[in-house]
Amino acid sequence: MLRLAFLLLLSFFVQNSFAQNLKVNGLQESVEVIRDQWGISHIYAQNEHDLFLAQGYVAASDRPFQLEMWRRQATGTVAELLGSSEVNRDIGTRLFRYRGDMEREYAHYHPRGKAIITAFVAGINARVAEMRADSTNLPFEFKLLKTLPDYWTPEVVVSRHQGLVGNVVDELNYGRQVQLIGEAKTRELNWFHPTRKRDTEPKLKLEKGVEGQDLFQDILALYTAHRSPVKFSASDKRTGNLEEEGTFDFQDWYAEARQYVGSNNWAIDGRLAQNGFPMLANDPHRIQAAPSLRYWIHLNAPGWNVIGAGEPSLPGVSIGHNDHGAWGLTVFATDNEDLYVYETNPNNPNQYRYQGKWVTMNILTDSVAVNGTSPQSVELKFTRHGPVVFEDKANHKAYAVRTGWLEVGSSPYLASLRMNQAKNWDEFREACSYSRLPGENMVWADRAGHIGWQGVGLAPIRPNWSGLVPVPGDGRFEWSGFLPIKELPHSSDPAEGFIATANNNLTSPDFPQRNAIGWEWSSPYRAQRIEEVLGSGKRFNLFDFVQLQTDYLSIPARTLVPMLARLDLADAAEKKFVEQLSNWDFQLTPEHVAASVYAEWESQLSEAIHQIMVPEAARPHLRRLSTKLLLDYLITPPAEFGTMPVQKRDEILRVSFQKAITALTQRLGKDPSRWQYGQAANKHVTIEHPLSPLASTEMRKKINFGPVPRGGSGETVNSTGNSLLQRYGASFRILVDTENWDKTLGINSPGQSGDPDDPHYGDLFQRWTKNEYFPVYFNKEKIKTVADRTLTLSPAK
Repeated sequence: MLRLAFLLLLSFFVQNSFAQNLKVNGLQESVEVIRDQWGISHIYAQNEHDLFLAQGYVAASDRPFQLEMWRRQATGTVAELLGSSEVNRDIGTRLFRYRGDMEREYAHYHPRGKAIITAFVAGINARVAEMRADSTNLPFEFKLLKTLPDYWTPEVVVSRHQGLVGNVVDELNYGRQVQLIGEAKTRELNWFHPTRKRDTEPKLKLEKGVEGQDLFQDILALYTAHRSPVKFSASDKRTGNLEEEGTFDFQDWYAEARQYVGSNNWAIDGRLAQNGFPMLANDPHRIQAAPSLRYWIHLNAPGWNVIGAGEPSLPGVSIGHNDHGAWGLTVFATDNEDLYVYETNPNNPNQYRYQGKWVTMNILTDSVAVNGTSPQSVELKFTRHGPVVFEDKANHKAYAVRTGWLEVGSSPYLASLRMNQAKNWDEFREACSYSRLPGENMVWADRAGHIGWQGVGLAPIRPNWSGLVPVPGDGRFEWSGFLPIKELPHSSDPAEGFIATANNNLTSPDFPQRNAIGWEWSSPYRAQRIEEVLGSGKRFNLFDFVQLQTDYLSIPARTLVPMLARLDLADAAEKKFVEQLSNWDFQLTPEHVAASVYAEWESQLSEAIHQIMVPEAARPHLRRLSTKLLLDYLITPPAEFGTMPVQKRDEILRVSFQKAITALTQRLGKDPSRWQYGQAANKHVTIEHPLSPLASTEMRKKINFGPVPRGGSGETVNSTGNSLLQRYGASFRILVDTENWDKTLGINSPGQSGDPDDPHYGDLFQRWTKNEYFPVYFNKEKIKTVADRTLTLSPAK
C-alpha cells in the first residue's frame, strides 16, 4: 500500500515537473501548449486570436535572437546594432520596404489577415516584454552583443527581405555577358529553357539606351547589401556585416545559393501506395544553420487544425497537413524583377526621361541609426518603376529596380494561411491563387484520393522583351499586368499516378505569355531520379519514401563513368581506380571510396570545361556551368575543343581524372583505403552559430555542430551541394501518409530551439546526419504520450 502511494505521488510530481502556468498579456482565454520530446509545440486554443498570439509567444520563446535579427533586417536597423559597415544594408532595406495599402495587404493573406497578424505580433511582443523586464536569463547572443530584443510591428511580418528573389542579379550578369561575349554565346552557356525553336529563344539584345560598358559599375550595391547574409566578425564585436573586411564575395555566394537552394516534393495517389491512400513528401533545400530556418508547429483551435513547418517569423504553416490534406513546395521559376536604365537630366539629376518628358523622382529623406557614431541622413529615390539603386552622374544615367514583390500580397509564404484551412483540391488551388512570393510548385494530396500540382508566383507579363537583361526605363518596356496564378502550369490526378517536382522545368515551350515565367531552372537529375523510382511499378510505403528522400544515386555518374572506362589508361594505379568505379553502384554514400574518386573527378571536369567554354573576361559574371551543359559538352564535343574535338574530350577526361587522384592523395593521404567519401577532410557538414567567431572556446563547443561525414551531391535527391562542406540541403523534411495523420514522419536539424541552453537546441542533429526521422503525432492523446513539457498560458489581466 505504501509502495502504491509512493508511486502515485512520484507520478504526480513527474507529470507536474514539466507543467507550467504562465500569465501572458493579450490572451482572452487559457491556452494549452504541449511540447513533445522532439521540441514541437502543439498549441490548443479556444479561439483564433489566442491561437496566433500563442504561436507568436512560443516562437519568440524558442527563437529569440533569430527573431530579433529578422526584425532588424526587416526594419533597416542592423547598423544600429553592428555599426557603419551595415549602413548600405539598411539603406537597401528601406528602399525595398513595402509602402502600399496595409489594409489590402492584410486581407490578401486571409479574410481575417489583419487580426491574425496583429495577434501573432502581440504574442511575440508579450515575450519580448518579459525578456526586457528580466534580462538575467537572456540567451547568450544578447549578452555577447550587449543588447535587448525589441518590439515587433505587423510591418515586420509582411517584410519581403528574406524572400527567394534575385533575378535582377542574374539580369545584370547576363547584360555584362552579352557585352563581353555576345548574345549567342551568352544564350549557349546559360541553358535558357524550355524552347524548341530558335525564334522562341529569349531575346538578349541590349536596347538603345542601355550602354553595355556602363553595366560593369557596382550598380546593385544597395540591393545586394540588403539581400546578403549577416555575418559577425571576430575582430569587432559590434561590427557584423560580411565576414572579415573585404572577404565576402557576393557573386560567389549568390552563384552557390542559386545553384543549391531548391527542394524536392512528390505525391502519389492510392494506386501506387501499399495501403491505397495518397502519400506526400517534401524537403526544402536551404542554408544549413543554427538555428534552422524552419520551425515545426501544431495549431489547433475552432476552424484550425494544422501541423507542419514554416519560418518562425510568420503565423501559420507553410508546409504540412490539416485534417483533410497535405501540401509541400519547391521553387518554381518566376521572374518578377527588372533593371531599368534611365537617361537623367544634365541640369537636374533627380529627373529622368520617360515618354519624351522629364519626370521628377519621388524623394524621401530618412535617417539610419549607426552604432558608435551619429545617425546618417539618406535620400531614398524612386522612379515610376521602383527604387533607384545607382546614379551614374558622369554619364547622366540612373538605375532602378522594378519588383513584383513590392505589390500587395507578396510577403513570402504568408498566403499559406489560406492553404491551412483547405478541405480539398479545389479549395487548395483557390488558396494557391493568393500565393505571390516566392514562385513555388505547390503539391497536394488528400484523404479523398486526389493529388495535384499548381505553379504559383507573381508573373509579370512582358509583351516585348524576355526580362533577362536590363532595359531602358523610357516607357518602351512596360509590364502588362500579371498572369493569373491559376493560369500557371498545373495538373491533378495524372494518369501515371504521381507528381514530382525538383525545381526542374515542367513548362511546355508553347506556354502562352512565355516571358512571364522564368527561363532558368535547375538541372533535371534530381527530378529524373524521383520519377525513375516512382515510375518503377512498385507500391510504396513511408519507409520507401524515407529511402528516396535520402537517396544518394548520381545520375550524371551513370553517364560519366562509362566514358572514363572506355579510355586506354597507361598507369596501373589509375586503371585500378577506373575498375573500382566500373564496379560502383553510383551511390555517393559516405563510406564509399569510389564516391570520393568520382566526386573529385567531376569537380575537376567542371573546372576544366568552365575554363575552356567560358571566355576569361566573362568568368567573374558566370561562375558556374550547369551539370547538364557539362554532360552535353562531353557527350558531343563542341568546336571550342579544337580541330580534333573527340581526342580533346578524351584528354580532358584523362587529365581531369589524374588531377582528381593527385588532389585526393594530397588531401586524404597515400593510402586509398582511407579515401572514404564522408569524412572531416572530405565531404562533411559543419554548422556554426552566427556568433561563433565572437564566442569563447567553451561556448563554441556548445553552439556549433560537426564536422560529421556526409554523402550525396548537388545532383542527388538527398542534395548536399558539390562542395566538400555541405552548406545547403534539406534540414527540414516531412513525409505524410493520408491514411493516418499520426504516421507522419519529420526532421528539423539541428533542433527546434535557438537557445543553446534548451535541450532542443541540437537534439536532432545526430538523427539528421544519419538520415533518420521522428514521428509527428497529430492526435492529442498520442501527443501526450511523448510530451516533455506542458504550458498553460492564461490571460494576464
